[in-house]
Amino acid sequence: MEELLFTVAKGLVEDKDAVQITVDEPNEEGIIVYHLTVSEEDMGRVIGKQGRIAKAIRVVMRAAAVREGTKVMVEIG
Repeated sequence: MEELLFTVAKGLVEDKDAVQITVDEPNEEGIIVYHLTVSEEDMGRVIGKQGRIAKAIRVVMRAAAVREGTKVMVEIG
C-alpha cells in the first residue's frame, strides 16, 4: 500500500526526493492512516483543482485496501 502511494505521488511531483509517507498504526476502527507530505511547491500538483487529484488518490488507495481487506485513509499535508 505504501509503495502504491509513493508511486502515485512521485509521478505527480517535480521534487521526488521531498515525498515522504508516514503510516499510523490501525486505530480502534481498524483504519490505517497514511500521511503524505510533499514540498510546498508541489502541494498544488498533489491536491489539484478543487481537490480532484487528492480525491482520486484517496479512491485508488481505498480500492487497493478493499482488495487487501483493510481500511485506509490518506491525509495530505
